[in-house]
Amino acid sequence: MAQIPLAERMRPQNLADIAGQEAMLGQGKALANTLKQGKLQSLLFWGPPGVGKTTLARLIARDLDAHFVMLSAVKAGVKDVREIAEEAKNRLQISGQNTILFLDEIHRFNKAQQDLLLPYVEDGTLYLIGATTENPSFEVNSALRSRMQLYVLKSLSVEALEEILERAIKDPRGLNNEVVVEPEALRALANWADGDARRALSALELVASQGDRQISLPVLEKALSVKSLAFDKGGEHFYNLMSALHKSVRGSQPDAALYWLARLLGGGAEPLYVARRIVRMASEDIGLADPNALRLAIAAKESVDFLGQGEGELALAQAVVYLALAPKSNAVYQAWKKARADAERYSSAEVPLHLRNAPTSMMQSLGYGKTYAYYFDDPSGSLAQRYFPETMAEARYYEAQSEGWDRKVGDRLNELEVARKEARKKR
Repeated sequence: MAQIPLAERMRPQNLADIAGQEAMLGQGKALANTLKQGKLQSLLFWGPPGVGKTTLARLIARDLDAHFVMLSAVKAGVKDVREIAEEAKNRLQISGQNTILFLDEIHRFNKAQQDLLLPYVEDGTLYLIGATTENPSFEVNSALRSRMQLYVLKSLSVEALEEILERAIKDPRGLNNEVVVEPEALRALANWADGDARRALSALELVASQGDRQISLPVLEKALSVKSLAFDKGGEHFYNLMSALHKSVRGSQPDAALYWLARLLGGGAEPLYVARRIVRMASEDIGLADPNALRLAIAAKESVDFLGQGEGELALAQAVVYLALAPKSNAVYQAWKKARADAERYSSAEVPLHLRNAPTSMMQSLGYGKTYAYYFDDPSGSLAQRYFPETMAEARYYEAQSEGWDRKVGDRLNELEVARKEARKKR
C-alpha cells in the first residue's frame, strides 16, 4: 500500500489544531460561537489553496455528528447531487442524522448546477459547505449565496506555517523526529510555501525523503532545486531586492528593473507576489499619467496565474519595462492618502440629504434626495451642489502632475473648477 502523503496524515484532528484562522475560530468569534452552540447551517469558505477549507468542513461535520459527503465541482454533476440528496433524505427519515455536502471549488458549477442545490438547502435535506478560491460575489449565484454564511479564510502566516511544520516533524503521524530542520531552513521553507500548508508539508516530505537527517538551508535549496531560498518573504534581503525593483521602475530605468526582477525570480520569489507588487507600482507611481499601465500590470499578473512560473515570467518582464518607460505621476497615491486621513478624521460625518437615495415614501418624506440636481437634466445645478458632508470643508485632494495623460487631467480639473464657481454664482 502506498504511503499516505504527509499533508494528509497531518490534517488537524480537532478545531483547536487548525492554525492561522483565529479570526474565525478564536474564542468568541462568529464561527466558533455557532459551532459551540451545535448549530448546523450552510457555509461558504472563501480563501486561497492550502489554508484548511476541507479540513474545517470535515471537523464541523464530525463535531456536529453529521454525515459528511465530499464532492469536487470539477468532476461532479447534476446526477451526483441528486443521488446524494436522495440518500440524505432517507438518512434523515430513518436515523435522524443530517448530511453535510462539502462541495470543493463550488465556483466550477454553472448557474443551473448551483440552482439545483437551492431546494435541498432550503428544506434542510442537505447542509451545504462550499469552498472556493474565487470571489463568491462573482462566481456563486446570489440566491445560493444568500442562504450560506460566508467566511473568509486567510493565507497562512509564516508563523502559522512554522507551527504546522514543527508539528509534522515531531508528531508520530508525521516524521516522528526522524529529521532535524535547522531554524533558518524552517523559516525559509515557511516563506517559500507562500501561505499554503499543503505546499509546505509536501516540500518537507520531499526534503526528508532525500536521506539527510540534518536539514540545513543548503540541503533544502538543493532538494527543492531553488536558489537563495533564504531571501524569501520575511527576510530583509528579499525586501531589499523588491525595493530595488520598485525604485528602478519609479526612476525610469528599465534595464536595472529587469536585473532586479531576474534576481527576485531566479532566487525563488513567488511570481504572483511579485506580480501583485508590480500592480501596486502601476497605481502608486504612474497612475493617470498612463492609465494603460495598470491594465498591463494586471494582464501580466493574470498571465502568470494562467501560464505558471516559467512561461509567465516574460509577462512580468514586459510589464516592468513598460512601467519603467511610462510617464510618472503619484497624484492618485497622494490624493488617496489625504482622502483616507479625512475619512478617519470625519468618520461620523453624515451624508447630505440630497445625496441619499429615497427608495421608500418614508425616506422621501424625510427629504432624502429632494434637492438633488441630476447632471444630465441640470448640469449647472449638479456642479453647484455640495458633495462633501456639511461638517467638513470641501477638500481638493487630487493635484494633477505634468507628465503624460495626467496633464490632460489637470486641464479638466481646472475647467471643472471654473465651471463650478460660475454655477455657484448663479444660485
